[in-house]
This record gives sequence, structure tokens and C-alpha cells, in this order.
Amino acid sequence: MPSVSDHLRSSSIKHLNEGRERLHKCLDLLSEDQVWKRANTSTASVGNLVLHLCGNVGQWVNSTLGSDADQRVRDAEFSDTGSLDKSQLLAKLDETMTKATTIIGALSDTDLIREFDVQCYRESGTAIIVHVTEHFSYHVGQVTLHTKLLLDIDTGYYAGQNLNAKP
Repeated sequence: MPSVSDHLRSSSIKHLNEGRERLHKCLDLLSEDQVWKRANTSTASVGNLVLHLCGNVGQWVNSTLGSDADQRVRDAEFSDTGSLDKSQLLAKLDETMTKATTIIGALSDTDLIREFDVQCYRESGTAIIVHVTEHFSYHVGQVTLHTKLLLDIDTGYYAGQNLNAKP
């Protein structure tokens, strides 16, 4: 039977990978212009959100829990207006997430309770995993909403599943 810490690591990786798949689906559906379209000056584009997720995961997991240098420039994630095309955004996402899920999967129980300095916070390894998983999911939801609003479609995330089934 897996330990609680094994379950935390595997559940986080599962949900992060599910989010990554959903981001791929949304970007595949959107045009290059739609990826960088902002509804207004107070709203980030899909491209900005993907850059933001790469920055957040890169800083909180790949840097703090891993061994990468922290080179994040958070403000640039939101000010970018189209420096990368869809394939470059997805490659950056995939590289970031592959590294992050490998790091999360390799964390020891000691790493999960150890305190780390990240951004302006002091957090345990467990808190970092929970934050990153929740934060990632939150922004995947925003990208999904952008996609639905721009294209007037159902993303089909649950196609073929009976969500009304009860155990």
C-alpha cells in the first residue's frame, strides 16, 4: 500500500499532467492571434497564462525543490504580447512540466516536511506541491474559459465519460 507521501506525489503529478494535456488541447484549438488576444487591459491572454505557469512552476518546483537557478521575471510573463508562437509556448510548457514532475516524483519524505524559501514565502515541500498543483489548475481553468469564449465550443474534456454515474 502506498504511503501518504507517495500518494501526494503521484496525485500531484497526475493532476499537473492532466492540466498540461488540457493546455495542449486549448492551444491546438486556438489560432496564433487568439493565443495572445486580451479581452481588456486587465485580462491576461492565454499566452501570458502559459508563460505565467512556466514561471511559477519553474520557480517553485524546478528552482526551489530542484537545482535550477531562479531566473524568473514574473512581470514579463504578463507584459509579453506574442514573443512565442504556439509550438514554442507548448515546448516551453512541456520542458518545464517534465522537469517538475520528475522533481516532485523524486522528493523524499524529508523534502516534503523541510522548509524552503520561495518567492517572498517560507513553505514546506508539501505546501509547495499543493500550491503549484492548485495554482496550475486555477490557470488551466482560465485558459479553458478563454477558449470556450473565443470559439463557442465544449472542450470535450469529459467526452465519453458518464459524469452522472454514482458509485
